[in-house]
Amino acid sequence: MRVRNVATIATAVLVSMAASSIPVLASDTQASADPTSTPTTPVETTAQANGDTLVHLFQWRWDSVARECEDVLGPAGFGGVQVSPPQEHVVLADDHHPWWQDYQPVSYQLDNTRRGTRADFVDMVETCRDNGVRIYVDAVINHMAGSGSIGSGPGSNGNTFDKYRYPAAGYDDQHFGDCRRDIGNWDNPDEVWHCELLALSDLRTADPVVRGRIADYLNDLVGIGVAGFRVDAAKHMPQADLQAIYGMLDDVPHFGGRPHIYQEVIEGGGPPELKPPAYAHLGQVTEFRYQRQVGPAVRDGNLGWLHDLGGQMALPSGDAVVFVDNHDTQRSDPGLVFQNNPGPYRVASAFMLAHPFGTPKLMSSYRFTNNEQGAPSAGQQPGNPAGAITAPTECGANGWLCEHREPAIAGMVGFRNQVGDAPLTHRWTSGDGRAIAFGRGQEGFAVFNRGGALNQAFRSGLPAGTYCDVATGSRSTGEGTCTGAAVTVAGDGSFQASVPTDGVLALHVGETGAPCEADCEGPPGEQPGQCAFGVRAETWFGQEVHLVGSIPELGSWNPSAGVHLSSSDYPVWRTTVTLPADSAFEYKYVKIAPGGEVEWEPGANRRGSTGGACSFSGTFGDTTG
Repeated sequence: MRVRNVATIATAVLVSMAASSIPVLASDTQASADPTSTPTTPVETTAQANGDTLVHLFQWRWDSVARECEDVLGPAGFGGVQVSPPQEHVVLADDHHPWWQDYQPVSYQLDNTRRGTRADFVDMVETCRDNGVRIYVDAVINHMAGSGSIGSGPGSNGNTFDKYRYPAAGYDDQHFGDCRRDIGNWDNPDEVWHCELLALSDLRTADPVVRGRIADYLNDLVGIGVAGFRVDAAKHMPQADLQAIYGMLDDVPHFGGRPHIYQEVIEGGGPPELKPPAYAHLGQVTEFRYQRQVGPAVRDGNLGWLHDLGGQMALPSGDAVVFVDNHDTQRSDPGLVFQNNPGPYRVASAFMLAHPFGTPKLMSSYRFTNNEQGAPSAGQQPGNPAGAITAPTECGANGWLCEHREPAIAGMVGFRNQVGDAPLTHRWTSGDGRAIAFGRGQEGFAVFNRGGALNQAFRSGLPAGTYCDVATGSRSTGEGTCTGAAVTVAGDGSFQASVPTDGVLALHVGETGAPCEADCEGPPGEQPGQCAFGVRAETWFGQEVHLVGSIPELGSWNPSAGVHLSSSDYPVWRTTVTLPADSAFEYKYVKIAPGGEVEWEPGANRRGSTGGACSFSGTFGDTTG
């Protein structure tokens, strides 16, 4: 097990961790779902979870998930991580190892997948638990591998199989349904539940032997410390079968209580028994209407109706797990996806975290150019049957997008933890409906803008004081200052704020402080002539920020000879440069693309001097300060 530590976190992703526990969810309080089963003995509760925000680290390796829990998710206040299916899966080299091979089980063994070993998985669960983050497994229990995978070779742990025969899982022909064809009528419950989904071998989940083996698999995971499950293709199993399986599950060690269940039920046609509400008595249900309506509304700048969501959704708030996108909709129904529309995506995700409807699930994925494409790969390893091994996640590199680290998204996790169940108050909508704002009682206030640059007076329920805007990556420090924007709220709760296009502003009572002084973006140099520079600059993937100025040490106005700034505290870029003592100079910041294209910041030249405190800060494009 890795030695754990609390790392220094970049401003872009570190927000305060509220001391709130995860709210009681539908499955946390349910009695044993199977009245004939023996309730498990309550386990000792030794771990405290953060808030209720979930993030799907899609296709991430187990060791990368562990590191993210330790370095980012725990300190930021995330409550849980949904991980990809951990069971042995098919290996489809001829199909270039598509993402969906992980959703075709060969066995329930955890020993080896393309994301790591059982030991890696155990370490991940323990590391995340120690940082207040629960692990939720994407559980594939409706089916085993499908027709197209037969003859592809052994699974990721080396086990052989045929369709309707998976000896390492203990399944033979009699354990699969009689309808051995694809679903033909999607409005017929019998076909939806008992025929094959995309030619995948449909398990006979009414069979006690099948139920027992599924429950053994899930309890193996619970015993390791897995806190709950996203049940894949739940709509394709009768409610009674799921109820029986859930009733056989053990209590969760360390966190305590029943496993948290949320079920994939895609809303479509058919009778009520195929609709999302039909599964809500078993646990929470994924609310696809949220993805289909909220994301496109934000994309199109139609925000005015978002204040009241309850009447627009298929499920009530307590039953719903909501999301802007997931791994399927990114490819099949891309209403709003980060790699296509990053600005609106940030606004929609931040709104989801600020608004009280549902349990929010963020997406963290990788860039893809075709819908089948698997995760970034480290290639094959000698003697490892798992095929194309997933590469370690390096956010912003090798195709990894890491949407959850975007400042406007990550900062809102702490906001959500702070406001808790405070009511919606002080609702405001711009005349054109492209910007909205609302308060959360006396705990917080947030603004979302898809229109032009917004300069607006707002009235909130916040107590008087100075607040840090957490949506731009700000946080209070030990000195009581804000590392970014600060907003002063008057005694009547009013304040004036500017929010750019595709911008978010969020204030809450857990993040207060004084406005930044001149050295807030970087400490002054300790040696004569040593100067610290810091600029807040949003860039797209691959762009770099350089410092260029009127003296040779700053490139004599030649961008290629300027000084490269570090993005380790993104969106603040920093550098320290030794300059001639007692000298005056002019300078600017530039953004340089991978192809060499240079974007100069507009406005007058900045002016500096090495006399006195030598520290310079600002925002890209604002040269008036």
